[in-house]
Amino acid sequence: MAKYDVYGIGNALVDMEYEVTTADLEALSLTKGVMTLVDQEQQSKMMQHLAAYPHHRSSGGSAANSMIAICQFGGTSFYSCKVASDELGHFYTSDLCAGGVDTNHQRTESEPGHTGRCVVLVTPDSDRTLCTFLGISSELSADDLVENALLDSDYFYMEGYLVTSPAARQACLTGKRLAETAGVKTAISLSDPNIVRFFKDGLLEMIGSGVDLLFANEDEACGLAQTTDPQHPVDYLKTLSREFVITRGAKGALVWDGHDLLTIDPIPVAAVDTVGAGDLFAGAFLYGRARGWDHRQAGALASTAAAELVTRLGPRLPPAEAKAILQRFL
Repeated sequence: MAKYDVYGIGNALVDMEYEVTTADLEALSLTKGVMTLVDQEQQSKMMQHLAAYPHHRSSGGSAANSMIAICQFGGTSFYSCKVASDELGHFYTSDLCAGGVDTNHQRTESEPGHTGRCVVLVTPDSDRTLCTFLGISSELSADDLVENALLDSDYFYMEGYLVTSPAARQACLTGKRLAETAGVKTAISLSDPNIVRFFKDGLLEMIGSGVDLLFANEDEACGLAQTTDPQHPVDYLKTLSREFVITRGAKGALVWDGHDLLTIDPIPVAAVDTVGAGDLFAGAFLYGRARGWDHRQAGALASTAAAELVTRLGPRLPPAEAKAILQRFL
């Protein structure tokens, strides 16, 4: 059995989560419901606007949230990322390790600079709008891979957000090549509709001749397939990945297991905050598959966990809640 269920690579971002109104988004000239890359000055001005608002801070980044979820369910994960030797970097590494995740920063010294930060704005309809300053995370490269850990993993999981950086994209390609040579399964998330819209060619480069598992929501899947027909993305994704998951919010999820298209029923809840729901779904699904669960059981765990998450603020479940959910499936 591999030491790690999943080896992930992604941006290291300290999440700063605020509850706001649509008027705040308009005042900040932000497009609702998507991720926007900003520079440090833009983000600082944004935080000045939000200075009087309470907020919650946690280690984040899409793939990091998934790796923490895997550990919360009792699995094992490793995360390659890049943080600076500043206060946010120390906080990030400590928080990640407290979540049970091993990381390259346990083995190497962090460099001077600014750790990435993501301002997460949650509106009353539970939608989330992300404003990301990558900081030193934009310098993530193949040098940040830990080969012996990657080769001792069941899955190599790439965060689609990394497509925006040529060096990070190359790190994904290097890691994918190592994984494929060693028989480690490969997986990718498409991450965000804007990522698909503006970086489709880069995502297809990362996918290459195909991956073993792909995660997308409906908007991302339709964007990649360049269609509004809900059936076409299914046919298109079959050409890119041996298995895939399309999450559909309150409509549940679709899972292609390589032979059949499975429908994962939704769990009706009153959503408060959708931040991290897709990340948790991916983490729970990867955990289940790495532990030998069938696709329907892994999908049911993922759907149940994500439904519980959206009833509260924040990108992850309390550890005790994750364990309680897992017990329902054992």
